[in-house]
Amino acid sequence: MSPSNTADNAAPAGPGFSMPAEWEPHEATWLGWPHEASDWPGKFTAIPWVYGEIVRKLAPGERVRILVRHRAEEKSARRLLTRAGCDLRKIQFVIHPTNRGWTRDSGPIFVRKAESGKRKAETAIVHFHFNGWAKYKNWRKDTRVPEIAARLLGKSLFHAEHRGHPFVMEGGGIEVNGRGTLLTTEECYLDRRMQARNPELGRKDIEAALKKYLGATTIFWLRRGIAGDDTHGHIDDLCRFVNPRTLVLVRETNRREANYRPLAENWERIGDLRLEDGARPEIMPLPMPAPLWFDGQRLPASYANFYIANAAVLVPTFNDPNDRVALGILSELFKDRPVVGVHAVDLVLGLGALHCLTQQEPR
Repeated sequence: MSPSNTADNAAPAGPGFSMPAEWEPHEATWLGWPHEASDWPGKFTAIPWVYGEIVRKLAPGERVRILVRHRAEEKSARRLLTRAGCDLRKIQFVIHPTNRGWTRDSGPIFVRKAESGKRKAETAIVHFHFNGWAKYKNWRKDTRVPEIAARLLGKSLFHAEHRGHPFVMEGGGIEVNGRGTLLTTEECYLDRRMQARNPELGRKDIEAALKKYLGATTIFWLRRGIAGDDTHGHIDDLCRFVNPRTLVLVRETNRREANYRPLAENWERIGDLRLEDGARPEIMPLPMPAPLWFDGQRLPASYANFYIANAAVLVPTFNDPNDRVALGILSELFKDRPVVGVHAVDLVLGLGALHCLTQQEPR
């Protein structure tokens, strides 16, 4: 590796790096402090307090690294987090200008090489060249976050590219079990008409890049995402692994609802999934909340947008009867840490929830 910690052209999978599962031990969680009021029109004042609740639940189990734009924003965040009862000793503020706070998609995506003999385990960062979901224009500050993280942590940085082009991918667009299986959707990465991330690449190219940079060996494509999702089909509102052989898949039971047909098609497809060792996974249904609207806009409310932290599983809730059902299902699946609901009716106005805001840094 060069002195700048920028990796050479060798991809992570070559030297043995792969992306670990989210439930594996974290060193830290990355967040971007909220400041883009247009993401939450009319409700922005509530959003920093939601962050306070998130940080309060994360800090008992791991460090929380929070991106802030400047010292004044750090001071304001410290004051709010103190009032929210957060342990500031577990928080590290990282000063770097950002456009938005959706760290799952613009933040550092970590890969890890396992310990072997005298060689210690090692982590590195892959830069997937975030471009605002191929939709928004204000993203150029966000796309530098992986570089800032690599410099701060002294990690090697792999710049993802394929066939001579920067390879664009967001963390919310993929789901891994840490053993080689990766899930994504055709709507997000194969549609060349809307929000095309890599318009010059086809399915085989995208699969090759995911294998090369994340160490995946088995890639499975669902069809479409949920209504209201402005990312155009992110998997983290649909289908999530809860352990290497079990996943949850959202299901809509109301035949008149916009999500009914696309989610039913995903259920038909998932029957063909085989894990990296050829085994069938166990598939558990996760309900959907009733449609959530604000000022005439459909919001992408989904219980699948949970985040698995060291000390808890944080699940978005929506003042819906299915809140209790979803929390119960996930509590049965996660026996090793508490499952905690976080009120997300205000948060999801930003068109994302808990998983969209967070990015894990593996230990």
